[in-house]
Amino acid sequence: MHPPLTIHRHPMCAEIIEQFQKCHVDHPLGKFFGECTDLKLKLDKCFRQEKALKRKANFEESQKLKEQLRAFWKENSETREERSFA
Repeated sequence: MHPPLTIHRHPMCAEIIEQFQKCHVDHPLGKFFGECTDLKLKLDKCFRQEKALKRKANFEESQKLKEQLRAFWKENSETREERSFA
């Protein structure tokens, strides 16, 4: 099973998606007997690569946000300590 084959959501795999959809149109019965299986495997591989890139980008972004949050906490805790001593 694959996600919805919308090109705007999967720009990396646009060419393979178009080929896969064309194969289904060209072979309405053959698609049930493995006519488009090679394209399906290529599509699955492309989706996995795309997901890995997104996962890596999201992880890097989360690391940046964590660092900003830690800096904020550190700054706030120092400010609180100064207020409590004053």
